[in-house]
Order: sequence, then C-alpha cells, then structure tokens
Amino acid sequence: MNAYVMLGVFQTTQKLRAALRRLSRAGLPPLDLQMQFLRRGRCPRSVALSRKLHVGADGSRSSPAAAPQRLPFSRVTVEDLAIFRKILPGRVITDPDLVRSSNEDWLKSVRGSSEVLLRPQTTQEVSQILRYCNSRNLAVTPQGGNTGLVGGSVPVYDEIILSTSFMKNILFFDNISGILTCQAGCVLENLVLYLEERDYIMPLDLGAKGSCQIGGNVATNAGGLRLLRYGSLHGTVLGLEVVLADGQVLDCLSTLRKDNTGYDLKQLFIGSEGTLGVITAVSILCPRKPKSINVVFLGCETFDQLLKTFQLCKGMLGEILSAFEFLDSECMRLLNTHLKLPNPISDCPFYIVIETSGSDSKHDSQKLHNFLEEAMTSLLVTDGTVATEDTKIKALWSMRERVTEALIHDGFTYKYDISLPVERIYQLMTDMRQHLGNRARSVVGYGHVGDGNLHLNITSSARDLALLASIEPFVYEWTARFHGSISAEHGLGLKKRNYIYYSKSGPAVALMGNIKTLLDPKGILNPYKTLPDDLK
Repeated sequence: MNAYVMLGVFQTTQKLRAALRRLSRAGLPPLDLQMQFLRRGRCPRSVALSRKLHVGADGSRSSPAAAPQRLPFSRVTVEDLAIFRKILPGRVITDPDLVRSSNEDWLKSVRGSSEVLLRPQTTQEVSQILRYCNSRNLAVTPQGGNTGLVGGSVPVYDEIILSTSFMKNILFFDNISGILTCQAGCVLENLVLYLEERDYIMPLDLGAKGSCQIGGNVATNAGGLRLLRYGSLHGTVLGLEVVLADGQVLDCLSTLRKDNTGYDLKQLFIGSEGTLGVITAVSILCPRKPKSINVVFLGCETFDQLLKTFQLCKGMLGEILSAFEFLDSECMRLLNTHLKLPNPISDCPFYIVIETSGSDSKHDSQKLHNFLEEAMTSLLVTDGTVATEDTKIKALWSMRERVTEALIHDGFTYKYDISLPVERIYQLMTDMRQHLGNRARSVVGYGHVGDGNLHLNITSSARDLALLASIEPFVYEWTARFHGSISAEHGLGLKKRNYIYYSKSGPAVALMGNIKTLLDPKGILNPYKTLPDDLK
C-alpha cells in the first residue's frame, strides 16, 4: 500500500473515530443522525394466457412453463351459481369487469378465464363451498393478495376464484406470549400496524406488505427481509386452520410453543401453494418491537468484499443483526432512471443494506460503530451512510424494496428466485450476463445474503421467446450444478412446476404426488400448480 493510500485511510479512520467519540459522549445517537462516511473516490459502475405466454422459442411447442391441457373438471352452471349465492349472499361476483383483475397475476404474465369470484367471510362458508365444489368436480383457485410471481394465485382456465380478502379479522392476541391469531385474509401491513400499537412486530417483512395477505404468505412460505433474524414461517407459525378439498375443517390452530403429539400436520400446508387445502386462520409468534433500530447503507467494490463484510457483520453485530441485503449497480441504475431515487452514497458496483434491532440504543450504537470502523479500516467498504430516524430508515430501505417496482418500468421481466451457497450467489449473475450477451436489456441481481437468496431479474423491451429459451433451462441447470434451489421463497406455481426435478429427487416428488392424491383425490384445489405434469 503506497503512502498516499495509507494517509487516506488514516484520515478516514481519524474522522470516523472523532465522530464516534462525539456520539459516545452524547450517550445516545441523535434521532435524525445521517452520518456520511468520508468518500475515498467513486467506484466504477458494473458494466394473455399462460400457454400463449410461455410457448417455446420456435413457436412450435410449449415450454415446461406453459399451461397443460385443461383437465376434465365440470363447468359452472346457473344452478351452481344459485347454490353459491345461497351460501354467500351478495358475495358472488360474476361481472367480467370485476373478475378481470383476479384472473391476472401481478406481473400480467398469466391470465385465466374464470367467470366466478367467491368472497367468503368465515371458515364455515369456505367449508360449504369446497364441499359443494368437490361433489360437483369444480376446480378452485384459492387467492389472497395476488402478489405472487410464479402464476400460482390465478386460474389457468376457468377455475372458480376463492378469495380470502373478506376474511380479515384479528381473532386474538396474547400480549404476554406475543402470539397472534387471525384470519387468513389479513393484509400483512395491517397486522404490522396492529402489533406496533401493542409494542410487537411481525416476524416477516415483505416489499408487498401493503397488499399481500398472511394466508398467502404462509401458503407460499414467504421469506422476506427478516428471515435472517427470526427464521422462516415453518418456525414462527404455531398453528393453522385449513379447509380440505372435501370441506373438512382441519383445526391445527394451536397457540403452543411446544406440542410434540404426533405428526406436525400444519407443516404440510406451509409452502403448499393452496394445492392441499385452503388456509383460513393462522396463529403466529410475534417478537417484541425493538427499542433501537439502525439502518446502514454501504458500498463495496467487489462481491468478495461484500461477503467479507457479511462475515465481519455476523461476528461483530451478533444478536442485534436483523437484515443483510444486497443490490448491484444495475439495480441502482434502474432506481435512478425509472423512479428518480437518488443514490444516497457514491456510485459502487455493490450496495449493502444492514439493519440492527435491539433493546439498548447505547449498546447497539456502540456495536454498530465498532463494526463500521473495522469495515472501513479493513477497506471492505468504500462509502456509506447511517440512519436511525424513521423517515431516513424508510428512505434507505426503499432502495432495496422498490427494485421490483423499477423493473416493471424497464420492460418485460423474467424473474428467478434462487437459493444458493452464499459464495456462489453472484457467480450466477456473472455467468448469466456472459451467457446472454447483449440479448437482454438488463440483468440485475439483489436479494438476501443472510440466507443465500438471489433474486435474478432479466428484462427485454417486449416478451422475447428466443431470450426466454436462452434463460431456461440454463438458469435451472446452473442452480442444480451448485446444489441450489430453483425456488427460495416464491414457490413453483404454474411457471416452475415442471422444473421441480432440478431441486427435488424423483422419489421425493412422487411422495408429494401421493400426499396430494390423499388430501385432494379429485385434484380440484389449485390445479396445474406446484407439481409436475408427469404425475398426472
């Protein structure tokens, strides 16, 4: 290291230490703190129907993501509608204009042709509907907030849409244990606000929290931004109430932390995407609301430095570390271009969002400052900023949470939700860019470093069948080669069902098929989703 660089590092360290001493003397960090690190120069930038939407690149045959042929389910009759109206007075929707939005997924890449939208309010109503549909062999698509990204929450053909949007009651909250029991249609953000008033938080946080529902979160085993700290829904969900295909109500709505009596049946339905039963109520363990929250936005020159920062972060922040997210320079370009969000630091190839949460502001601040000092003096980060005030915390988080929104404005988006060994995460990005060359408009990567989850997104000016054929199955073959999962948290839905063998063995998939047949012999629940076509 030459003398000029050493002098720069020394000056940076001295200024940082001086700032830390001032904060230490003050006892607590100021609420509006926005500490900007000394910049050591700017880093260089890193260089209608599902069947129709997913046909093969040559247009002659369907891809594995395309919809299969319609199964021989019954079609809705006038008599069926009369029965539904008796069960759900005023909540049977047949107006095409009102049903249209429920037929189309959030990405507008899968579109069904259902003519009936049902809106039950109680578990008993769901039971009556499914009992009748099972007797008539009518297919049903359960739907929550319809924020899924794999075509799992919309009909493929004319399946009846069973919406849980009117099942939005909070049933019980235990202020001592922190256990919340609510109906499946509760919007995640509403639960967050309810708990905040009681000094608690939800154990998961998602970018789509303003519209996604807790039942859908559980049905897809959504991960989100807090999984690093609080774990997956397989651990935080204590109980479920589920209606099976024949209308039977399975009451596993336990509120016990420990219950080892027999098989833990609720686990079958977490991540089953509505193919085994309709979740109608959830009991979930909620943590206490932290008294101290800090968010740090850092820049790194290489992904290797980012991983070393993560390693350092885990060691020095320990129990207060609640999130460690990353986004690349291409994400930042889209945020700047399409949403006009300014970069809070200097341009870098990689960015990190770190959140700490704890119960002692002084203790947490000191740990965070020690970590930042070490990261700077070790030359792992180039630039950064810290926020402890709510509005600035939200502003920094928006740089990570709004990437999906920015992608919508960039063109047609091909989305992949991959789980990999942490050290392999960005290698897939590099190899994909090399593989595609200039055929894609953008190839961007962001995700949850803490749990090895990469969100790979590729855009083009319009739907491009040749580009899709270049991406798939390359992305799945690459993932399988490094022992990853083709679905980290989004599920398989319609789009990925036939790629399941890249992550699961034949015997495992066959057993899943047996479970589906046992619980839903006629296959009426969310058909064409999750399981591959060769099981039918």
